[in-house]
Amino acid sequence: MTSSTRPAWVLVLLALAQLIYALDLNIVFVALPEIGADLGFSGQTQQWVVSAYVVFAGGFLLLGGRAADLLGRRRVFVLALVLYALSSLAGGLATGQLMIVVARAVQGIGGALLLPATLALIGTLFPEGRERNRAFAVWGGAGASGLTVGALLGGVLTQAFGWSAVFFVNVPLAGLVAVAALAVVPADPPRATGRRFDLPGALTATAGATLLVFALVQGPDAGWTSPGVVLAAALAVVLLGVFAVVEARGADPLLPPSLLRNRALLTGIGVTALYMATFGTLPYFLTVLFQTVRGMSALQTGLAFLVPSLAIAAGTQLGERLTGRFGARTTLVAGFGVGAVGTVVLAVGFGGGYGAVVPGLVVSGVGQGVTWTAMWITAATGVVPEEQGVANGMASTTLNLGNAVGLAVLIAFAGASGSRAAVLVAAAGMAVGAVLVAFARTAARRTARDGDAGRPLNRRARVR
Repeated sequence: MTSSTRPAWVLVLLALAQLIYALDLNIVFVALPEIGADLGFSGQTQQWVVSAYVVFAGGFLLLGGRAADLLGRRRVFVLALVLYALSSLAGGLATGQLMIVVARAVQGIGGALLLPATLALIGTLFPEGRERNRAFAVWGGAGASGLTVGALLGGVLTQAFGWSAVFFVNVPLAGLVAVAALAVVPADPPRATGRRFDLPGALTATAGATLLVFALVQGPDAGWTSPGVVLAAALAVVLLGVFAVVEARGADPLLPPSLLRNRALLTGIGVTALYMATFGTLPYFLTVLFQTVRGMSALQTGLAFLVPSLAIAAGTQLGERLTGRFGARTTLVAGFGVGAVGTVVLAVGFGGGYGAVVPGLVVSGVGQGVTWTAMWITAATGVVPEEQGVANGMASTTLNLGNAVGLAVLIAFAGASGSRAAVLVAAAGMAVGAVLVAFARTAARRTARDGDAGRPLNRRARVR
């Protein structure tokens, strides 16, 4: 394999990894009723098959990003895929509730390692600018495809072979990508001397983030004043407060202070949270509309998601071109603005059949794809290679938190005013995002880790 062809193959593997990650988000939803019936879950407790993944994925993202920086991005990438394969095998073989919930939790940890490691590999192997933008577009397109493939494949596998097949399918996929990565992805450089893992920071950040995601996920179902939710939220606040103190005093902190001075990264972090609190909540309400209101089967629902997924995939490619021509800030404003218009059209169509929502699905999907590509380009701008992992871990953490907060708020709003009103609120949030980004100061300095961990290099990166 020549040096000119290797980047293309590396990008193929990173895109496949994102396809697996996105596929797993949707594939289990389709099989959830069968899992609940076969393993004896009640209607409320079967949600833990989903929640276990969400809680641990959200809680371990920052740790996963730091591990990629310190232990090696390829090593963590391969480890994450191996965890995915083994936990998927365990999930498919599960004969009881505890076994499948634990398997899903381990899958979540695998996802928390995989996402920032993949993003860090893109950020370090592809030069900032056109090449990296293109890589993010291909990676994002694969993720959009995974959402459709997950829904479709989940319906087909569950009907043909039973719910365990939705777990078994991950085993060969993750295993093959892990083996191929050892041959294609460049080996990790030697570990830098004098770097420490910051165990106190890792423990407090991971435990605090995990408890916070747990409280946000469980709050809508268990009640925000239930003892478990209140205790989890209180402990999360305490642990994250301790984390802030540890980081301020640490010699080699889990969260380097230089990253908190990178305005592009901070903008990207804010955008990822708002993105998932708005765009990221739409699949929930669409699933309710298709299956509960319209009475579609799992397979029909998967087919219904084909239209928005294709629109999102097209938007990711458009986002790369717009960012290269007009800059990330302008592209983000356009993505949020188009998404807001499309989501309003989508809400208006909720009262009709599937054809009535298609125009909104297309326009909103394009806006979503444009925003997705531009926000990851923004988050990676001006970050030195040795901090790409933790930077993307930060952005990925707010991605999960934004989704948990957005769903909690919009589900509560839907309960009081209906799903259409909740979708309109999501559209309003996108419009707010366009305004905030338009006025954000997104100049970013490229910083180097030296004696004070904050001296800027001569070269500067600017997100227009």
